[in-house]
Amino acid sequence: MQRYIRKILEARVYDVAEQTPLSEARGLSERLHNHVLLKREDEQPVFSFKIRGAYNRMVQLTDEEKARGVITASAGNHAQGVAYSARHLGIKATIVMPKTTPSVKVDNVRRMGGRAVLHGDAFDDARKHAAKLMGEKGLTYIPPYDDMEVIAGQGTVGMEILRQHTGPIDAVFVPVGGGGLIAGVAAYIKYLRPETKVIGVEFEESACLALAMKEGHRAVLDTVGIFADGVAVAQIGEHTWDICKDHVDEVITVGVDEICAAVKDIYDDTRSISEPAGALAVAGLKAYVEREQCTDQTLIAINSGANVNFDRLRHIAERSELGEKREMLIAAQIPERPGAFKNFCKVLGNRNITEFNYRYADSQAAIVFAGVQVNPDNGGRAELMGELEQELDQVEDLTDNEMAKVHVRYMVGGHKPAQVEHELLYRFEFPERPGALMKFLNKLGGRWNISMFHYRNHGAAYGRVLVGMEVPPEDREKVDHYLDELGYTWFDETQNPAYTLFLG
Repeated sequence: MQRYIRKILEARVYDVAEQTPLSEARGLSERLHNHVLLKREDEQPVFSFKIRGAYNRMVQLTDEEKARGVITASAGNHAQGVAYSARHLGIKATIVMPKTTPSVKVDNVRRMGGRAVLHGDAFDDARKHAAKLMGEKGLTYIPPYDDMEVIAGQGTVGMEILRQHTGPIDAVFVPVGGGGLIAGVAAYIKYLRPETKVIGVEFEESACLALAMKEGHRAVLDTVGIFADGVAVAQIGEHTWDICKDHVDEVITVGVDEICAAVKDIYDDTRSISEPAGALAVAGLKAYVEREQCTDQTLIAINSGANVNFDRLRHIAERSELGEKREMLIAAQIPERPGAFKNFCKVLGNRNITEFNYRYADSQAAIVFAGVQVNPDNGGRAELMGELEQELDQVEDLTDNEMAKVHVRYMVGGHKPAQVEHELLYRFEFPERPGALMKFLNKLGGRWNISMFHYRNHGAAYGRVLVGMEVPPEDREKVDHYLDELGYTWFDETQNPAYTLFLG
């Protein structure tokens, strides 16, 4: 650890990087009843902390290595750090990024003079291709996280935190991808302030450090979700794991809704917009406070980046209210007669209805889909469900139902006609890029009749499709094998209550 501390103290990051502010998040502090501070790495020249590690590694290259040029693989932020550093040092840089990388990151790499190569759907695909190009062209690889000099560069974030806040710190929350940032921060903070907790925060679909902590070794995730593309890594780094396993207190995982709510929290306090990975630490901090019910503590979250495509903000905004537990999605059965909707609204009291959809079912009853604003500090979902169950014969909470949130709320009203028989429902996901939907349709083919189809571009890294197919009983066992051969992630939603209530 002393070796890392020395490297952090000697890291040459400030040729290009800024000492970023440690700012009070006043709104969050008041709501959470704790002293919440944000380390504003989104204010770096490339809008991410990654410039620190990239430059610290590159400035130490030999003249021969600089002449040959460098290459790296990155989900986007490290790419910009390498491109910026290469321009400053006069080095040619090739950056391999997944095809799903937000265009704002790709464009910025090219703007800074880097050669951007798009390959694969996730970071590990890009990493393998970068290794191939490195061997072919004799380039020097600049690791995004698993390197002592990179870790030392990122560790200067922890050094700044302790210099900027000299009083007691109860916990520091750090986003985790490959582990470079948390390894550097943990090395420095735990050496000087072992009483301060260092807590990693991961997206639940790319929680490689949490898996390693559970298994006791560097395990590999089977799949990686890339909503938080900046931390979409399948395996924690070797050098980073050596530090994290002994010096990280715990890892908290959070979902899409919690991340989106954290983006909104940061915006409300700073008027800046974080990328999903950048807001991870705030999401984890909030989850920690809710779990521990702690008050009057000093808690620091590292806002690691702000490189987000503008069109993705639509999806983030839609999910933020759910993440804040301020909106509830419900399905309810009401009598099919005049005034029934008015009575339904009376049950909701003074709560605001954000959405209302239904489809005529028969002369006796209607099934409604509603979005309702709730107050998480005053009973929230549980209180409303209790009131509805007292007044209505059938009601279901769909707030945590992924299919209801992504698809059904936008397409309620489509019960299958009587002539449609043996309908099965499937949800698909595929990397979003130009032509991806047409490719999906071509691969899906026409073996069985498609009885329902829904697609909506969310401005996210993955396209999502809901498909109903008429499958005779004798073909039922063939379907799963057929869908596996398509090569897309798929889910059988035939028994999903959101389907049976509104579409089946």
